[in-house]
Amino acid sequence: MQQDKKLSITGHLLELRSRLIKSAIALGVGIVVSFPLAFYIFDILKSRAPSDINLVFINVTEMLGTYMKVALYCGIALSLPYLIYQLVMFFAPALKDKEKRYLYFSMPIVVLLFAAGVCFAYFIFLPPALKFLLTFGSDVAQPMITVSNYVSVLVRLLLAVGLVFEIPLVITLLAKLGVVSPQKLAKGRKWAVLAAFVLGAIITPTVDPVNQMLIAAPIIVLYELSIWLAKLVYPRGALAPSPATDE
Repeated sequence: MQQDKKLSITGHLLELRSRLIKSAIALGVGIVVSFPLAFYIFDILKSRAPSDINLVFINVTEMLGTYMKVALYCGIALSLPYLIYQLVMFFAPALKDKEKRYLYFSMPIVVLLFAAGVCFAYFIFLPPALKFLLTFGSDVAQPMITVSNYVSVLVRLLLAVGLVFEIPLVITLLAKLGVVSPQKLAKGRKWAVLAAFVLGAIITPTVDPVNQMLIAAPIIVLYELSIWLAKLVYPRGALAPSPATDE
């Protein structure tokens, strides 16, 4: 028995190594493909800044490092579906058939929701947020924004908002598994609203309430959507009120 268990553990470690190697190769291919696209992607990121702002670099290797950073981020984005697939397939043998179906069904939704969050941040949130950040105090001092700092801030914001848009999927899966109920979600609505504004303050690197509202508002909408989805997928037997016991 111990030998079988040892072989089983060895098999899992070998599978983990295999999937890590495949993931590393996929990431490497994504980065290589991204190198010719890096300047175009940088232009796309730069287009969110006000037109009168000129980015600078103050270190000899800063521009090259930023170029490599953009290629890395793009490579991760290109290989992300495959990386998620490898992660899911590694844990799939430990799941029940029903849990596997939920997991397989959620894989494309994870990518779509993340892409929706990135698009929301790029087209709606970033223009007013960057305008506020880059023009605040410009009458006191002239802004000289380094290209490295600009790219890092934008990528963090895009990533944060993309992850926030995964809220409906996470709550729906928890409701389907019976971990949370629509009733509890509805009762926790006021705390969810408070958490939305806290997240908005954390994600938004400004003190401008308008920009914070741009993040808090979709979080609240996503939470309300999660309640509605939870009602659809929550086990029906669990929704029935428990019968009163006679004393």
